[in-house]
Amino acid sequence: MRFLKRVFNALALPVLFSAVSGYFVWHAMHGERGLIARAERLNDIAAARRELSDAERERDQIERRVAGLRGERLDRDQLDERARSLLNMVGRDEVVVPYGPERRLY
Repeated sequence: MRFLKRVFNALALPVLFSAVSGYFVWHAMHGERGLIARAERLNDIAAARRELSDAERERDQIERRVAGLRGERLDRDQLDERARSLLNMVGRDEVVVPYGPERRLY
């Protein structure tokens, strides 16, 4: 019995330390703020930045088109194009080139 008590006393502290260390190491890797979650967050941030740049590019295109229809420097060609598109009208001597839905002009 004394032998078992000595073995238990000799192993108790290292086993307890190993268990506590293992717990913290596992959570450092797999926890909600661990290394794996950090990599996922970085991927999410990169995807959000790409989406933001796409939205900003689209906004800039729309702003350029709107600037041509505003104020003293009215772009008559752009106004005519937009009016014909909205009213679905063309002239008798004009050629219509249809675009697919993925190649929309505006």
